[in-house]
Amino acid sequence: MRIVITKHAKQRLKELRQNNIVETDIIKATYGIPGFIPSATRFRNFFTDSGRLFDLVIKDTASCRLVITIIGK
Repeated sequence: MRIVITKHAKQRLKELRQNNIVETDIIKATYGIPGFIPSATRFRNFFTDSGRLFDLVIKDTASCRLVITIIGK
């Protein structure tokens, strides 16, 4: 499955609250979520390789899995 990180999510990565969260952490976490997600859903408590905790809001479409936003903790 193809993963698309939205422009909004990429902008959020530049904010202080999302410090030390990189796209590879997001992709790794996204692949770990099984099933089909028909509506935007928040998934909690993922860890980056550096130990940072974050949440993802994800939605599946017919062609890809959209990462709508990232919430650092």
